[in-house]
Parts: sequence; C-alpha cells; structure tokens
Amino acid sequence: MQCNALTYVLTLLSIFTAMTNSYPVPFKRVRLPIRRLTAELEAREEPSGASTLVEPTGSIITIRLPQASNTPTPEPTSATHSASTSTSILTSATPTPESTPTATSTSSQQPSQTPTTDGGRRKLVVAHHMVGNTFPYAKQDWLDDIVLAHESGIDGFALNTGRDEWEPARIADAYAAAAESNLDFQLFLSLDMTSLPCSSPEHAAFIRKLVLDHASHPNQLKYNGGRAFVSTFAGELCNFGLGGGAEEVWKNAFTQHPDMKDKVYFVPSFFIDPATFGKFDGVMDGDFNWNSGWPIKVTTNFAKDVLNEISSKLSEAVRTGLGIGKKPVGQVLGSASTSSTPPSDVEKGLNDLQNALSKFIGSTESDDEHLTGLKALSPNLAKRDGEENRPVYMAAVSPWFYTHYGQNSFNKNWIFLADQHLYVKRWESIVESRSQVDIIQILSWNDFGESHYVGPLKGDQPKDTTWTTGMNHTAWLPMTKYFAEAFKTGSYPRIEKDRIYLWSRPHPANAKATDDPIPPPDNFELTDDAVWAVVLMSAPGKVTIATGEGEGSKKTVDVPAGVSKLSVPITPGGTMKGTIERDGKVVVELAPTPEEFTFQGAPKTYNYNAFVVGKEAE
Repeated sequence: MQCNALTYVLTLLSIFTAMTNSYPVPFKRVRLPIRRLTAELEAREEPSGASTLVEPTGSIITIRLPQASNTPTPEPTSATHSASTSTSILTSATPTPESTPTATSTSSQQPSQTPTTDGGRRKLVVAHHMVGNTFPYAKQDWLDDIVLAHESGIDGFALNTGRDEWEPARIADAYAAAAESNLDFQLFLSLDMTSLPCSSPEHAAFIRKLVLDHASHPNQLKYNGGRAFVSTFAGELCNFGLGGGAEEVWKNAFTQHPDMKDKVYFVPSFFIDPATFGKFDGVMDGDFNWNSGWPIKVTTNFAKDVLNEISSKLSEAVRTGLGIGKKPVGQVLGSASTSSTPPSDVEKGLNDLQNALSKFIGSTESDDEHLTGLKALSPNLAKRDGEENRPVYMAAVSPWFYTHYGQNSFNKNWIFLADQHLYVKRWESIVESRSQVDIIQILSWNDFGESHYVGPLKGDQPKDTTWTTGMNHTAWLPMTKYFAEAFKTGSYPRIEKDRIYLWSRPHPANAKATDDPIPPPDNFELTDDAVWAVVLMSAPGKVTIATGEGEGSKKTVDVPAGVSKLSVPITPGGTMKGTIERDGKVVVELAPTPEEFTFQGAPKTYNYNAFVVGKEAE
C-alpha cells in the first residue's frame, strides 16, 4: 500500500486544528543557590515551596499552534519563518536497512548578506553568566572568562544575580576585570526574580542600589543617552509591598522611581502574554524572550500525538518499518528499519514525521509573537525618550537543556529537545531575521544545572549536579564565533580553515540506569541515539563520521564549501570519530579516546547532557 502525501498533510492540519489556542503557562527556571543567604533575605515571606526552590508542577508546557483557517495564510515577514525555510539545501542519504549506518546531511553555502539597516543600532551577542555559580571566583577568573568570551565573538555578559549575600562582591570583581581587560566588553545585570525577594519596599531599594552601583561604569552596557541596560529573569509576580499590577509595581518601584528615572533602560524577561506588553508603558524599554532558545512546545506528548495520527494513516508494514510502538520517539525520527517494507514507503512516512516536528527546531515563531507585542510600546517610547525609537528585542540562542534533580532536591527533571542540530538551526534563523533582533543572549555561559553552558567547567555547581563531569562544552565556542559574526555584520565570515564538531549523549535514550534513584527526565523519549556533526568547509571535500571500526559503522558524505550538518546513529559500545578529506588527504581528524567517550549501554546514572569536541585544520 503506497502512502498518500495529501493524506499526511490533511492529518497534520487536523492535529494543529485540534490544539488549544490559549496562551501558555510560562516555563519557569528555578535558580539554584548554593551558598548561605543573608538573614534579612531568609526572613522574607516566601510563597509555598520557595524555601527549597522546588520547580512547580507543570513546568513542561505546550504552546499553542496556529489554527487552521479558511483565510489564506499571509506571506511571512522577516521574523516569521522556521528552520525549514532557511538557505540550507537538504541532501538526505537514501534510507538503508537498520544494520547499515545512515547519515543525514544538511549543507548550506552561506550567502553573503548586506547588513540590514536598523536605525544605526549595534548588534550585540551576550552570554548569560550565573553569578550564583562563582563563589570561588577571584578577579582573574572573571578576566579569563571575559577574554575567552571576547575571543569567541561574545560582546558581554548578562550577570544573573540572586539573593546570595556574597554576589555583589563578585559582580564588582566582574566590572573591575572588564575594565582591566581593555576590551570592548559590556556587562549588565539580569535580576533573577525567582531568587531575589520582591515583597517589600526594602527589596526594591536593594535592587535599585545594586543597579546604581555600576550604572556609570565604563563597561556597563548603556542605551539611549547613557542609560544603564538592565534585564531580569521573571519578575511578573513581584509587588514590592506596593500593591497593584506588575506594570504599576515596576514603574513605581524601579523604572520611574526618583532614584532611577532616566537612568535605566529596562529589558526584562517577564513571562506574560506578549499581547499585554502595551500595558507596560513606563516600564519596558524592550523584551528578552527567554523561552525562544528551545522548541519548548515539542514535548513527548506533542510528538506522540503527531506520531499516532500519522501512524493511523500508514499500513502495518510501514508502521513496522518505522518501528512505531517499539522505539522512543527520537529513534523513530532518527532512523528507520526497512525490513521487508519497500524503502519508498518507509522513507515517506519517516519524512512526514520528521517534517512535522523539525520545523519547530530553530523556528522564530515565538520571536514573531513577541515582536508583535512590542509594537504597542513604540509610540510611548518615542514620546518618553524625545526621539523616534523602537523597543529593544533580545532573543535567546541555546545549544542544549537537561536537568536531573529529584523530588528531594530541586525537583527539576526534564529535557528540551536539542537534537536535529538545534544550536546551528537557531543561529541560522536568527541571522536570517537579524533586522528584527537587537541582541542575542546565549543561554548560557555557565548554567551547569541546566546543561546549556558553553563556557568552561569552573567555579561552583549546584548541589547534586553530577552530569557535567567530563562533559566540557567549550568546543561550541569557535562555532559560536562564526554565527555571532554573521549576526552582527550581516555577512557570514569566510571559512579559512576546515573545522569539525561532534557531540552525542553518553547513553541510549531508553537506557535503564542501574544506580539512579531518580527516573529518566521528562521528554527523554524525544532524544536520538546519534552522533551529531557540523563541519565548516573552506572548499568541497569528503566527511566521514564513524562510531566504530567494524564493517558498516561509518558513513562518508561529499559536502560542499560552507556549513554542513550531519548525523550518524550510534549503538552501545560505540565511540566517535570524524575526518575531513580533500584531494585524497586527511586535513582534519577528530577522535576522542574510548576513555573520554564511549556510548554506554547500561549507565549507572542517567545523563542526557552532551559530550562535545571540535578541531580545526592546522
């Protein structure tokens, strides 16, 4: 029985139509303090569960999908597109039996782009730096971080600060180190309102002083006549003992307070419906869209709904070939066993499922929603500032997300989907829509508890964080520099040297950990047993990705100049190796030792973090 393409399209439309159109409950990250708090802060009135900073139930959310309509769909704007509409050219390998490795490759010869006119504003790339993880830092540690970040195309740090009494001293060291660096490196505070108290006027006075202590520093990021740029994580529930809605509270206690008026440029990450941004006149000078870094709508249940709907339209032979009902969702996405099923049927079913989900990876759908909401602020900003102006939009980019704390700890145990080359696809989407984005914030530099760090493993880590050992992510930094330059200038830099990056989780998606009292994370079924690869090619060549030495354990792909994204399945006992060849010569070879990385079939504890390596041609 042949699969009908129209049937698949109608099936997907029926799924989307059935989904709710309500605005999502925001994902709330819980900051993980590790040091003693001041008596004043500990004594404040806390909401239920705040003393242990327990993640609230239902933090894995489902965002609404576009509903089907009889009205023709308008042409997308520069900020309305998904990764599937990027400049990449899809060149997938022909499906083969499961016993033979497969590789998917997406190659893009990055276009030379003319910088977009954006009112003369400088594009910036900053990284989220958790001050709460820097207790043992000396000033030299900050200086080392600043130099490494600057070398990686990062223009500054968003200093996430909470309630620990020692954090202001670390912040002062950070500003002092930035000055000593003699680099064009900017800092600003990201007030973590899931940690900082905000239930009394005294709490408001504390954060005002914290901001003003550094507002005039030469390395403070400033906007519009020298106003100090300030952001938040959350804060939409603060009242500062004043009463009223969040918009009035923040206006009276912070942005329009006599101590602060005309001194701060406030770009918070409030987890509110963007359609309500217009109420925040006098408060918001822009918006930081924290959740835009991941395809958070793609949960296991979401993927299963899509899979089940598509499965119901397929023949039993094709369902068997795809392994539906027998494999985690990620495994169905990543490879297919054809058995006796004609490859064309399995390929069609697999492609429909992949297309249904992969369009959300790297998508700018969330950005568009926030940008639309910000339009309500523009007239008021112009009036207040005495000049034509538009709100700042700060978007997020993140390579990963995994956290694994039990109910007796911080009760955070889930992943967000980062497979299918999320980091690269998100960057490509942002570069394409750069005229709408002022600042990119990388999540994060050192948030080890959530596994999305790109900086070195140093400082402190939250208690019970075990999944970072041997899992350095700094190999992502040179790749970050490539895309950061494209975002800031409007042109992808010329690739002078070939480079290869490899990463993988350390065990199968459906592994059973032998000694872990905590169950596998929510959404683990989305993960794929694969080695992910990205190559930056100065000229066409051959790329080989291998997960072992035996017959059928490697795949060679011809790739063009530019950026290519590849993946190869991996099984227990597998390792990783990547080579770039040109004119019969190996120009780059990257092969971590088995001691550094081996895909474990029976891990002692769950770890859905990424092992990342990279290498550049000499």
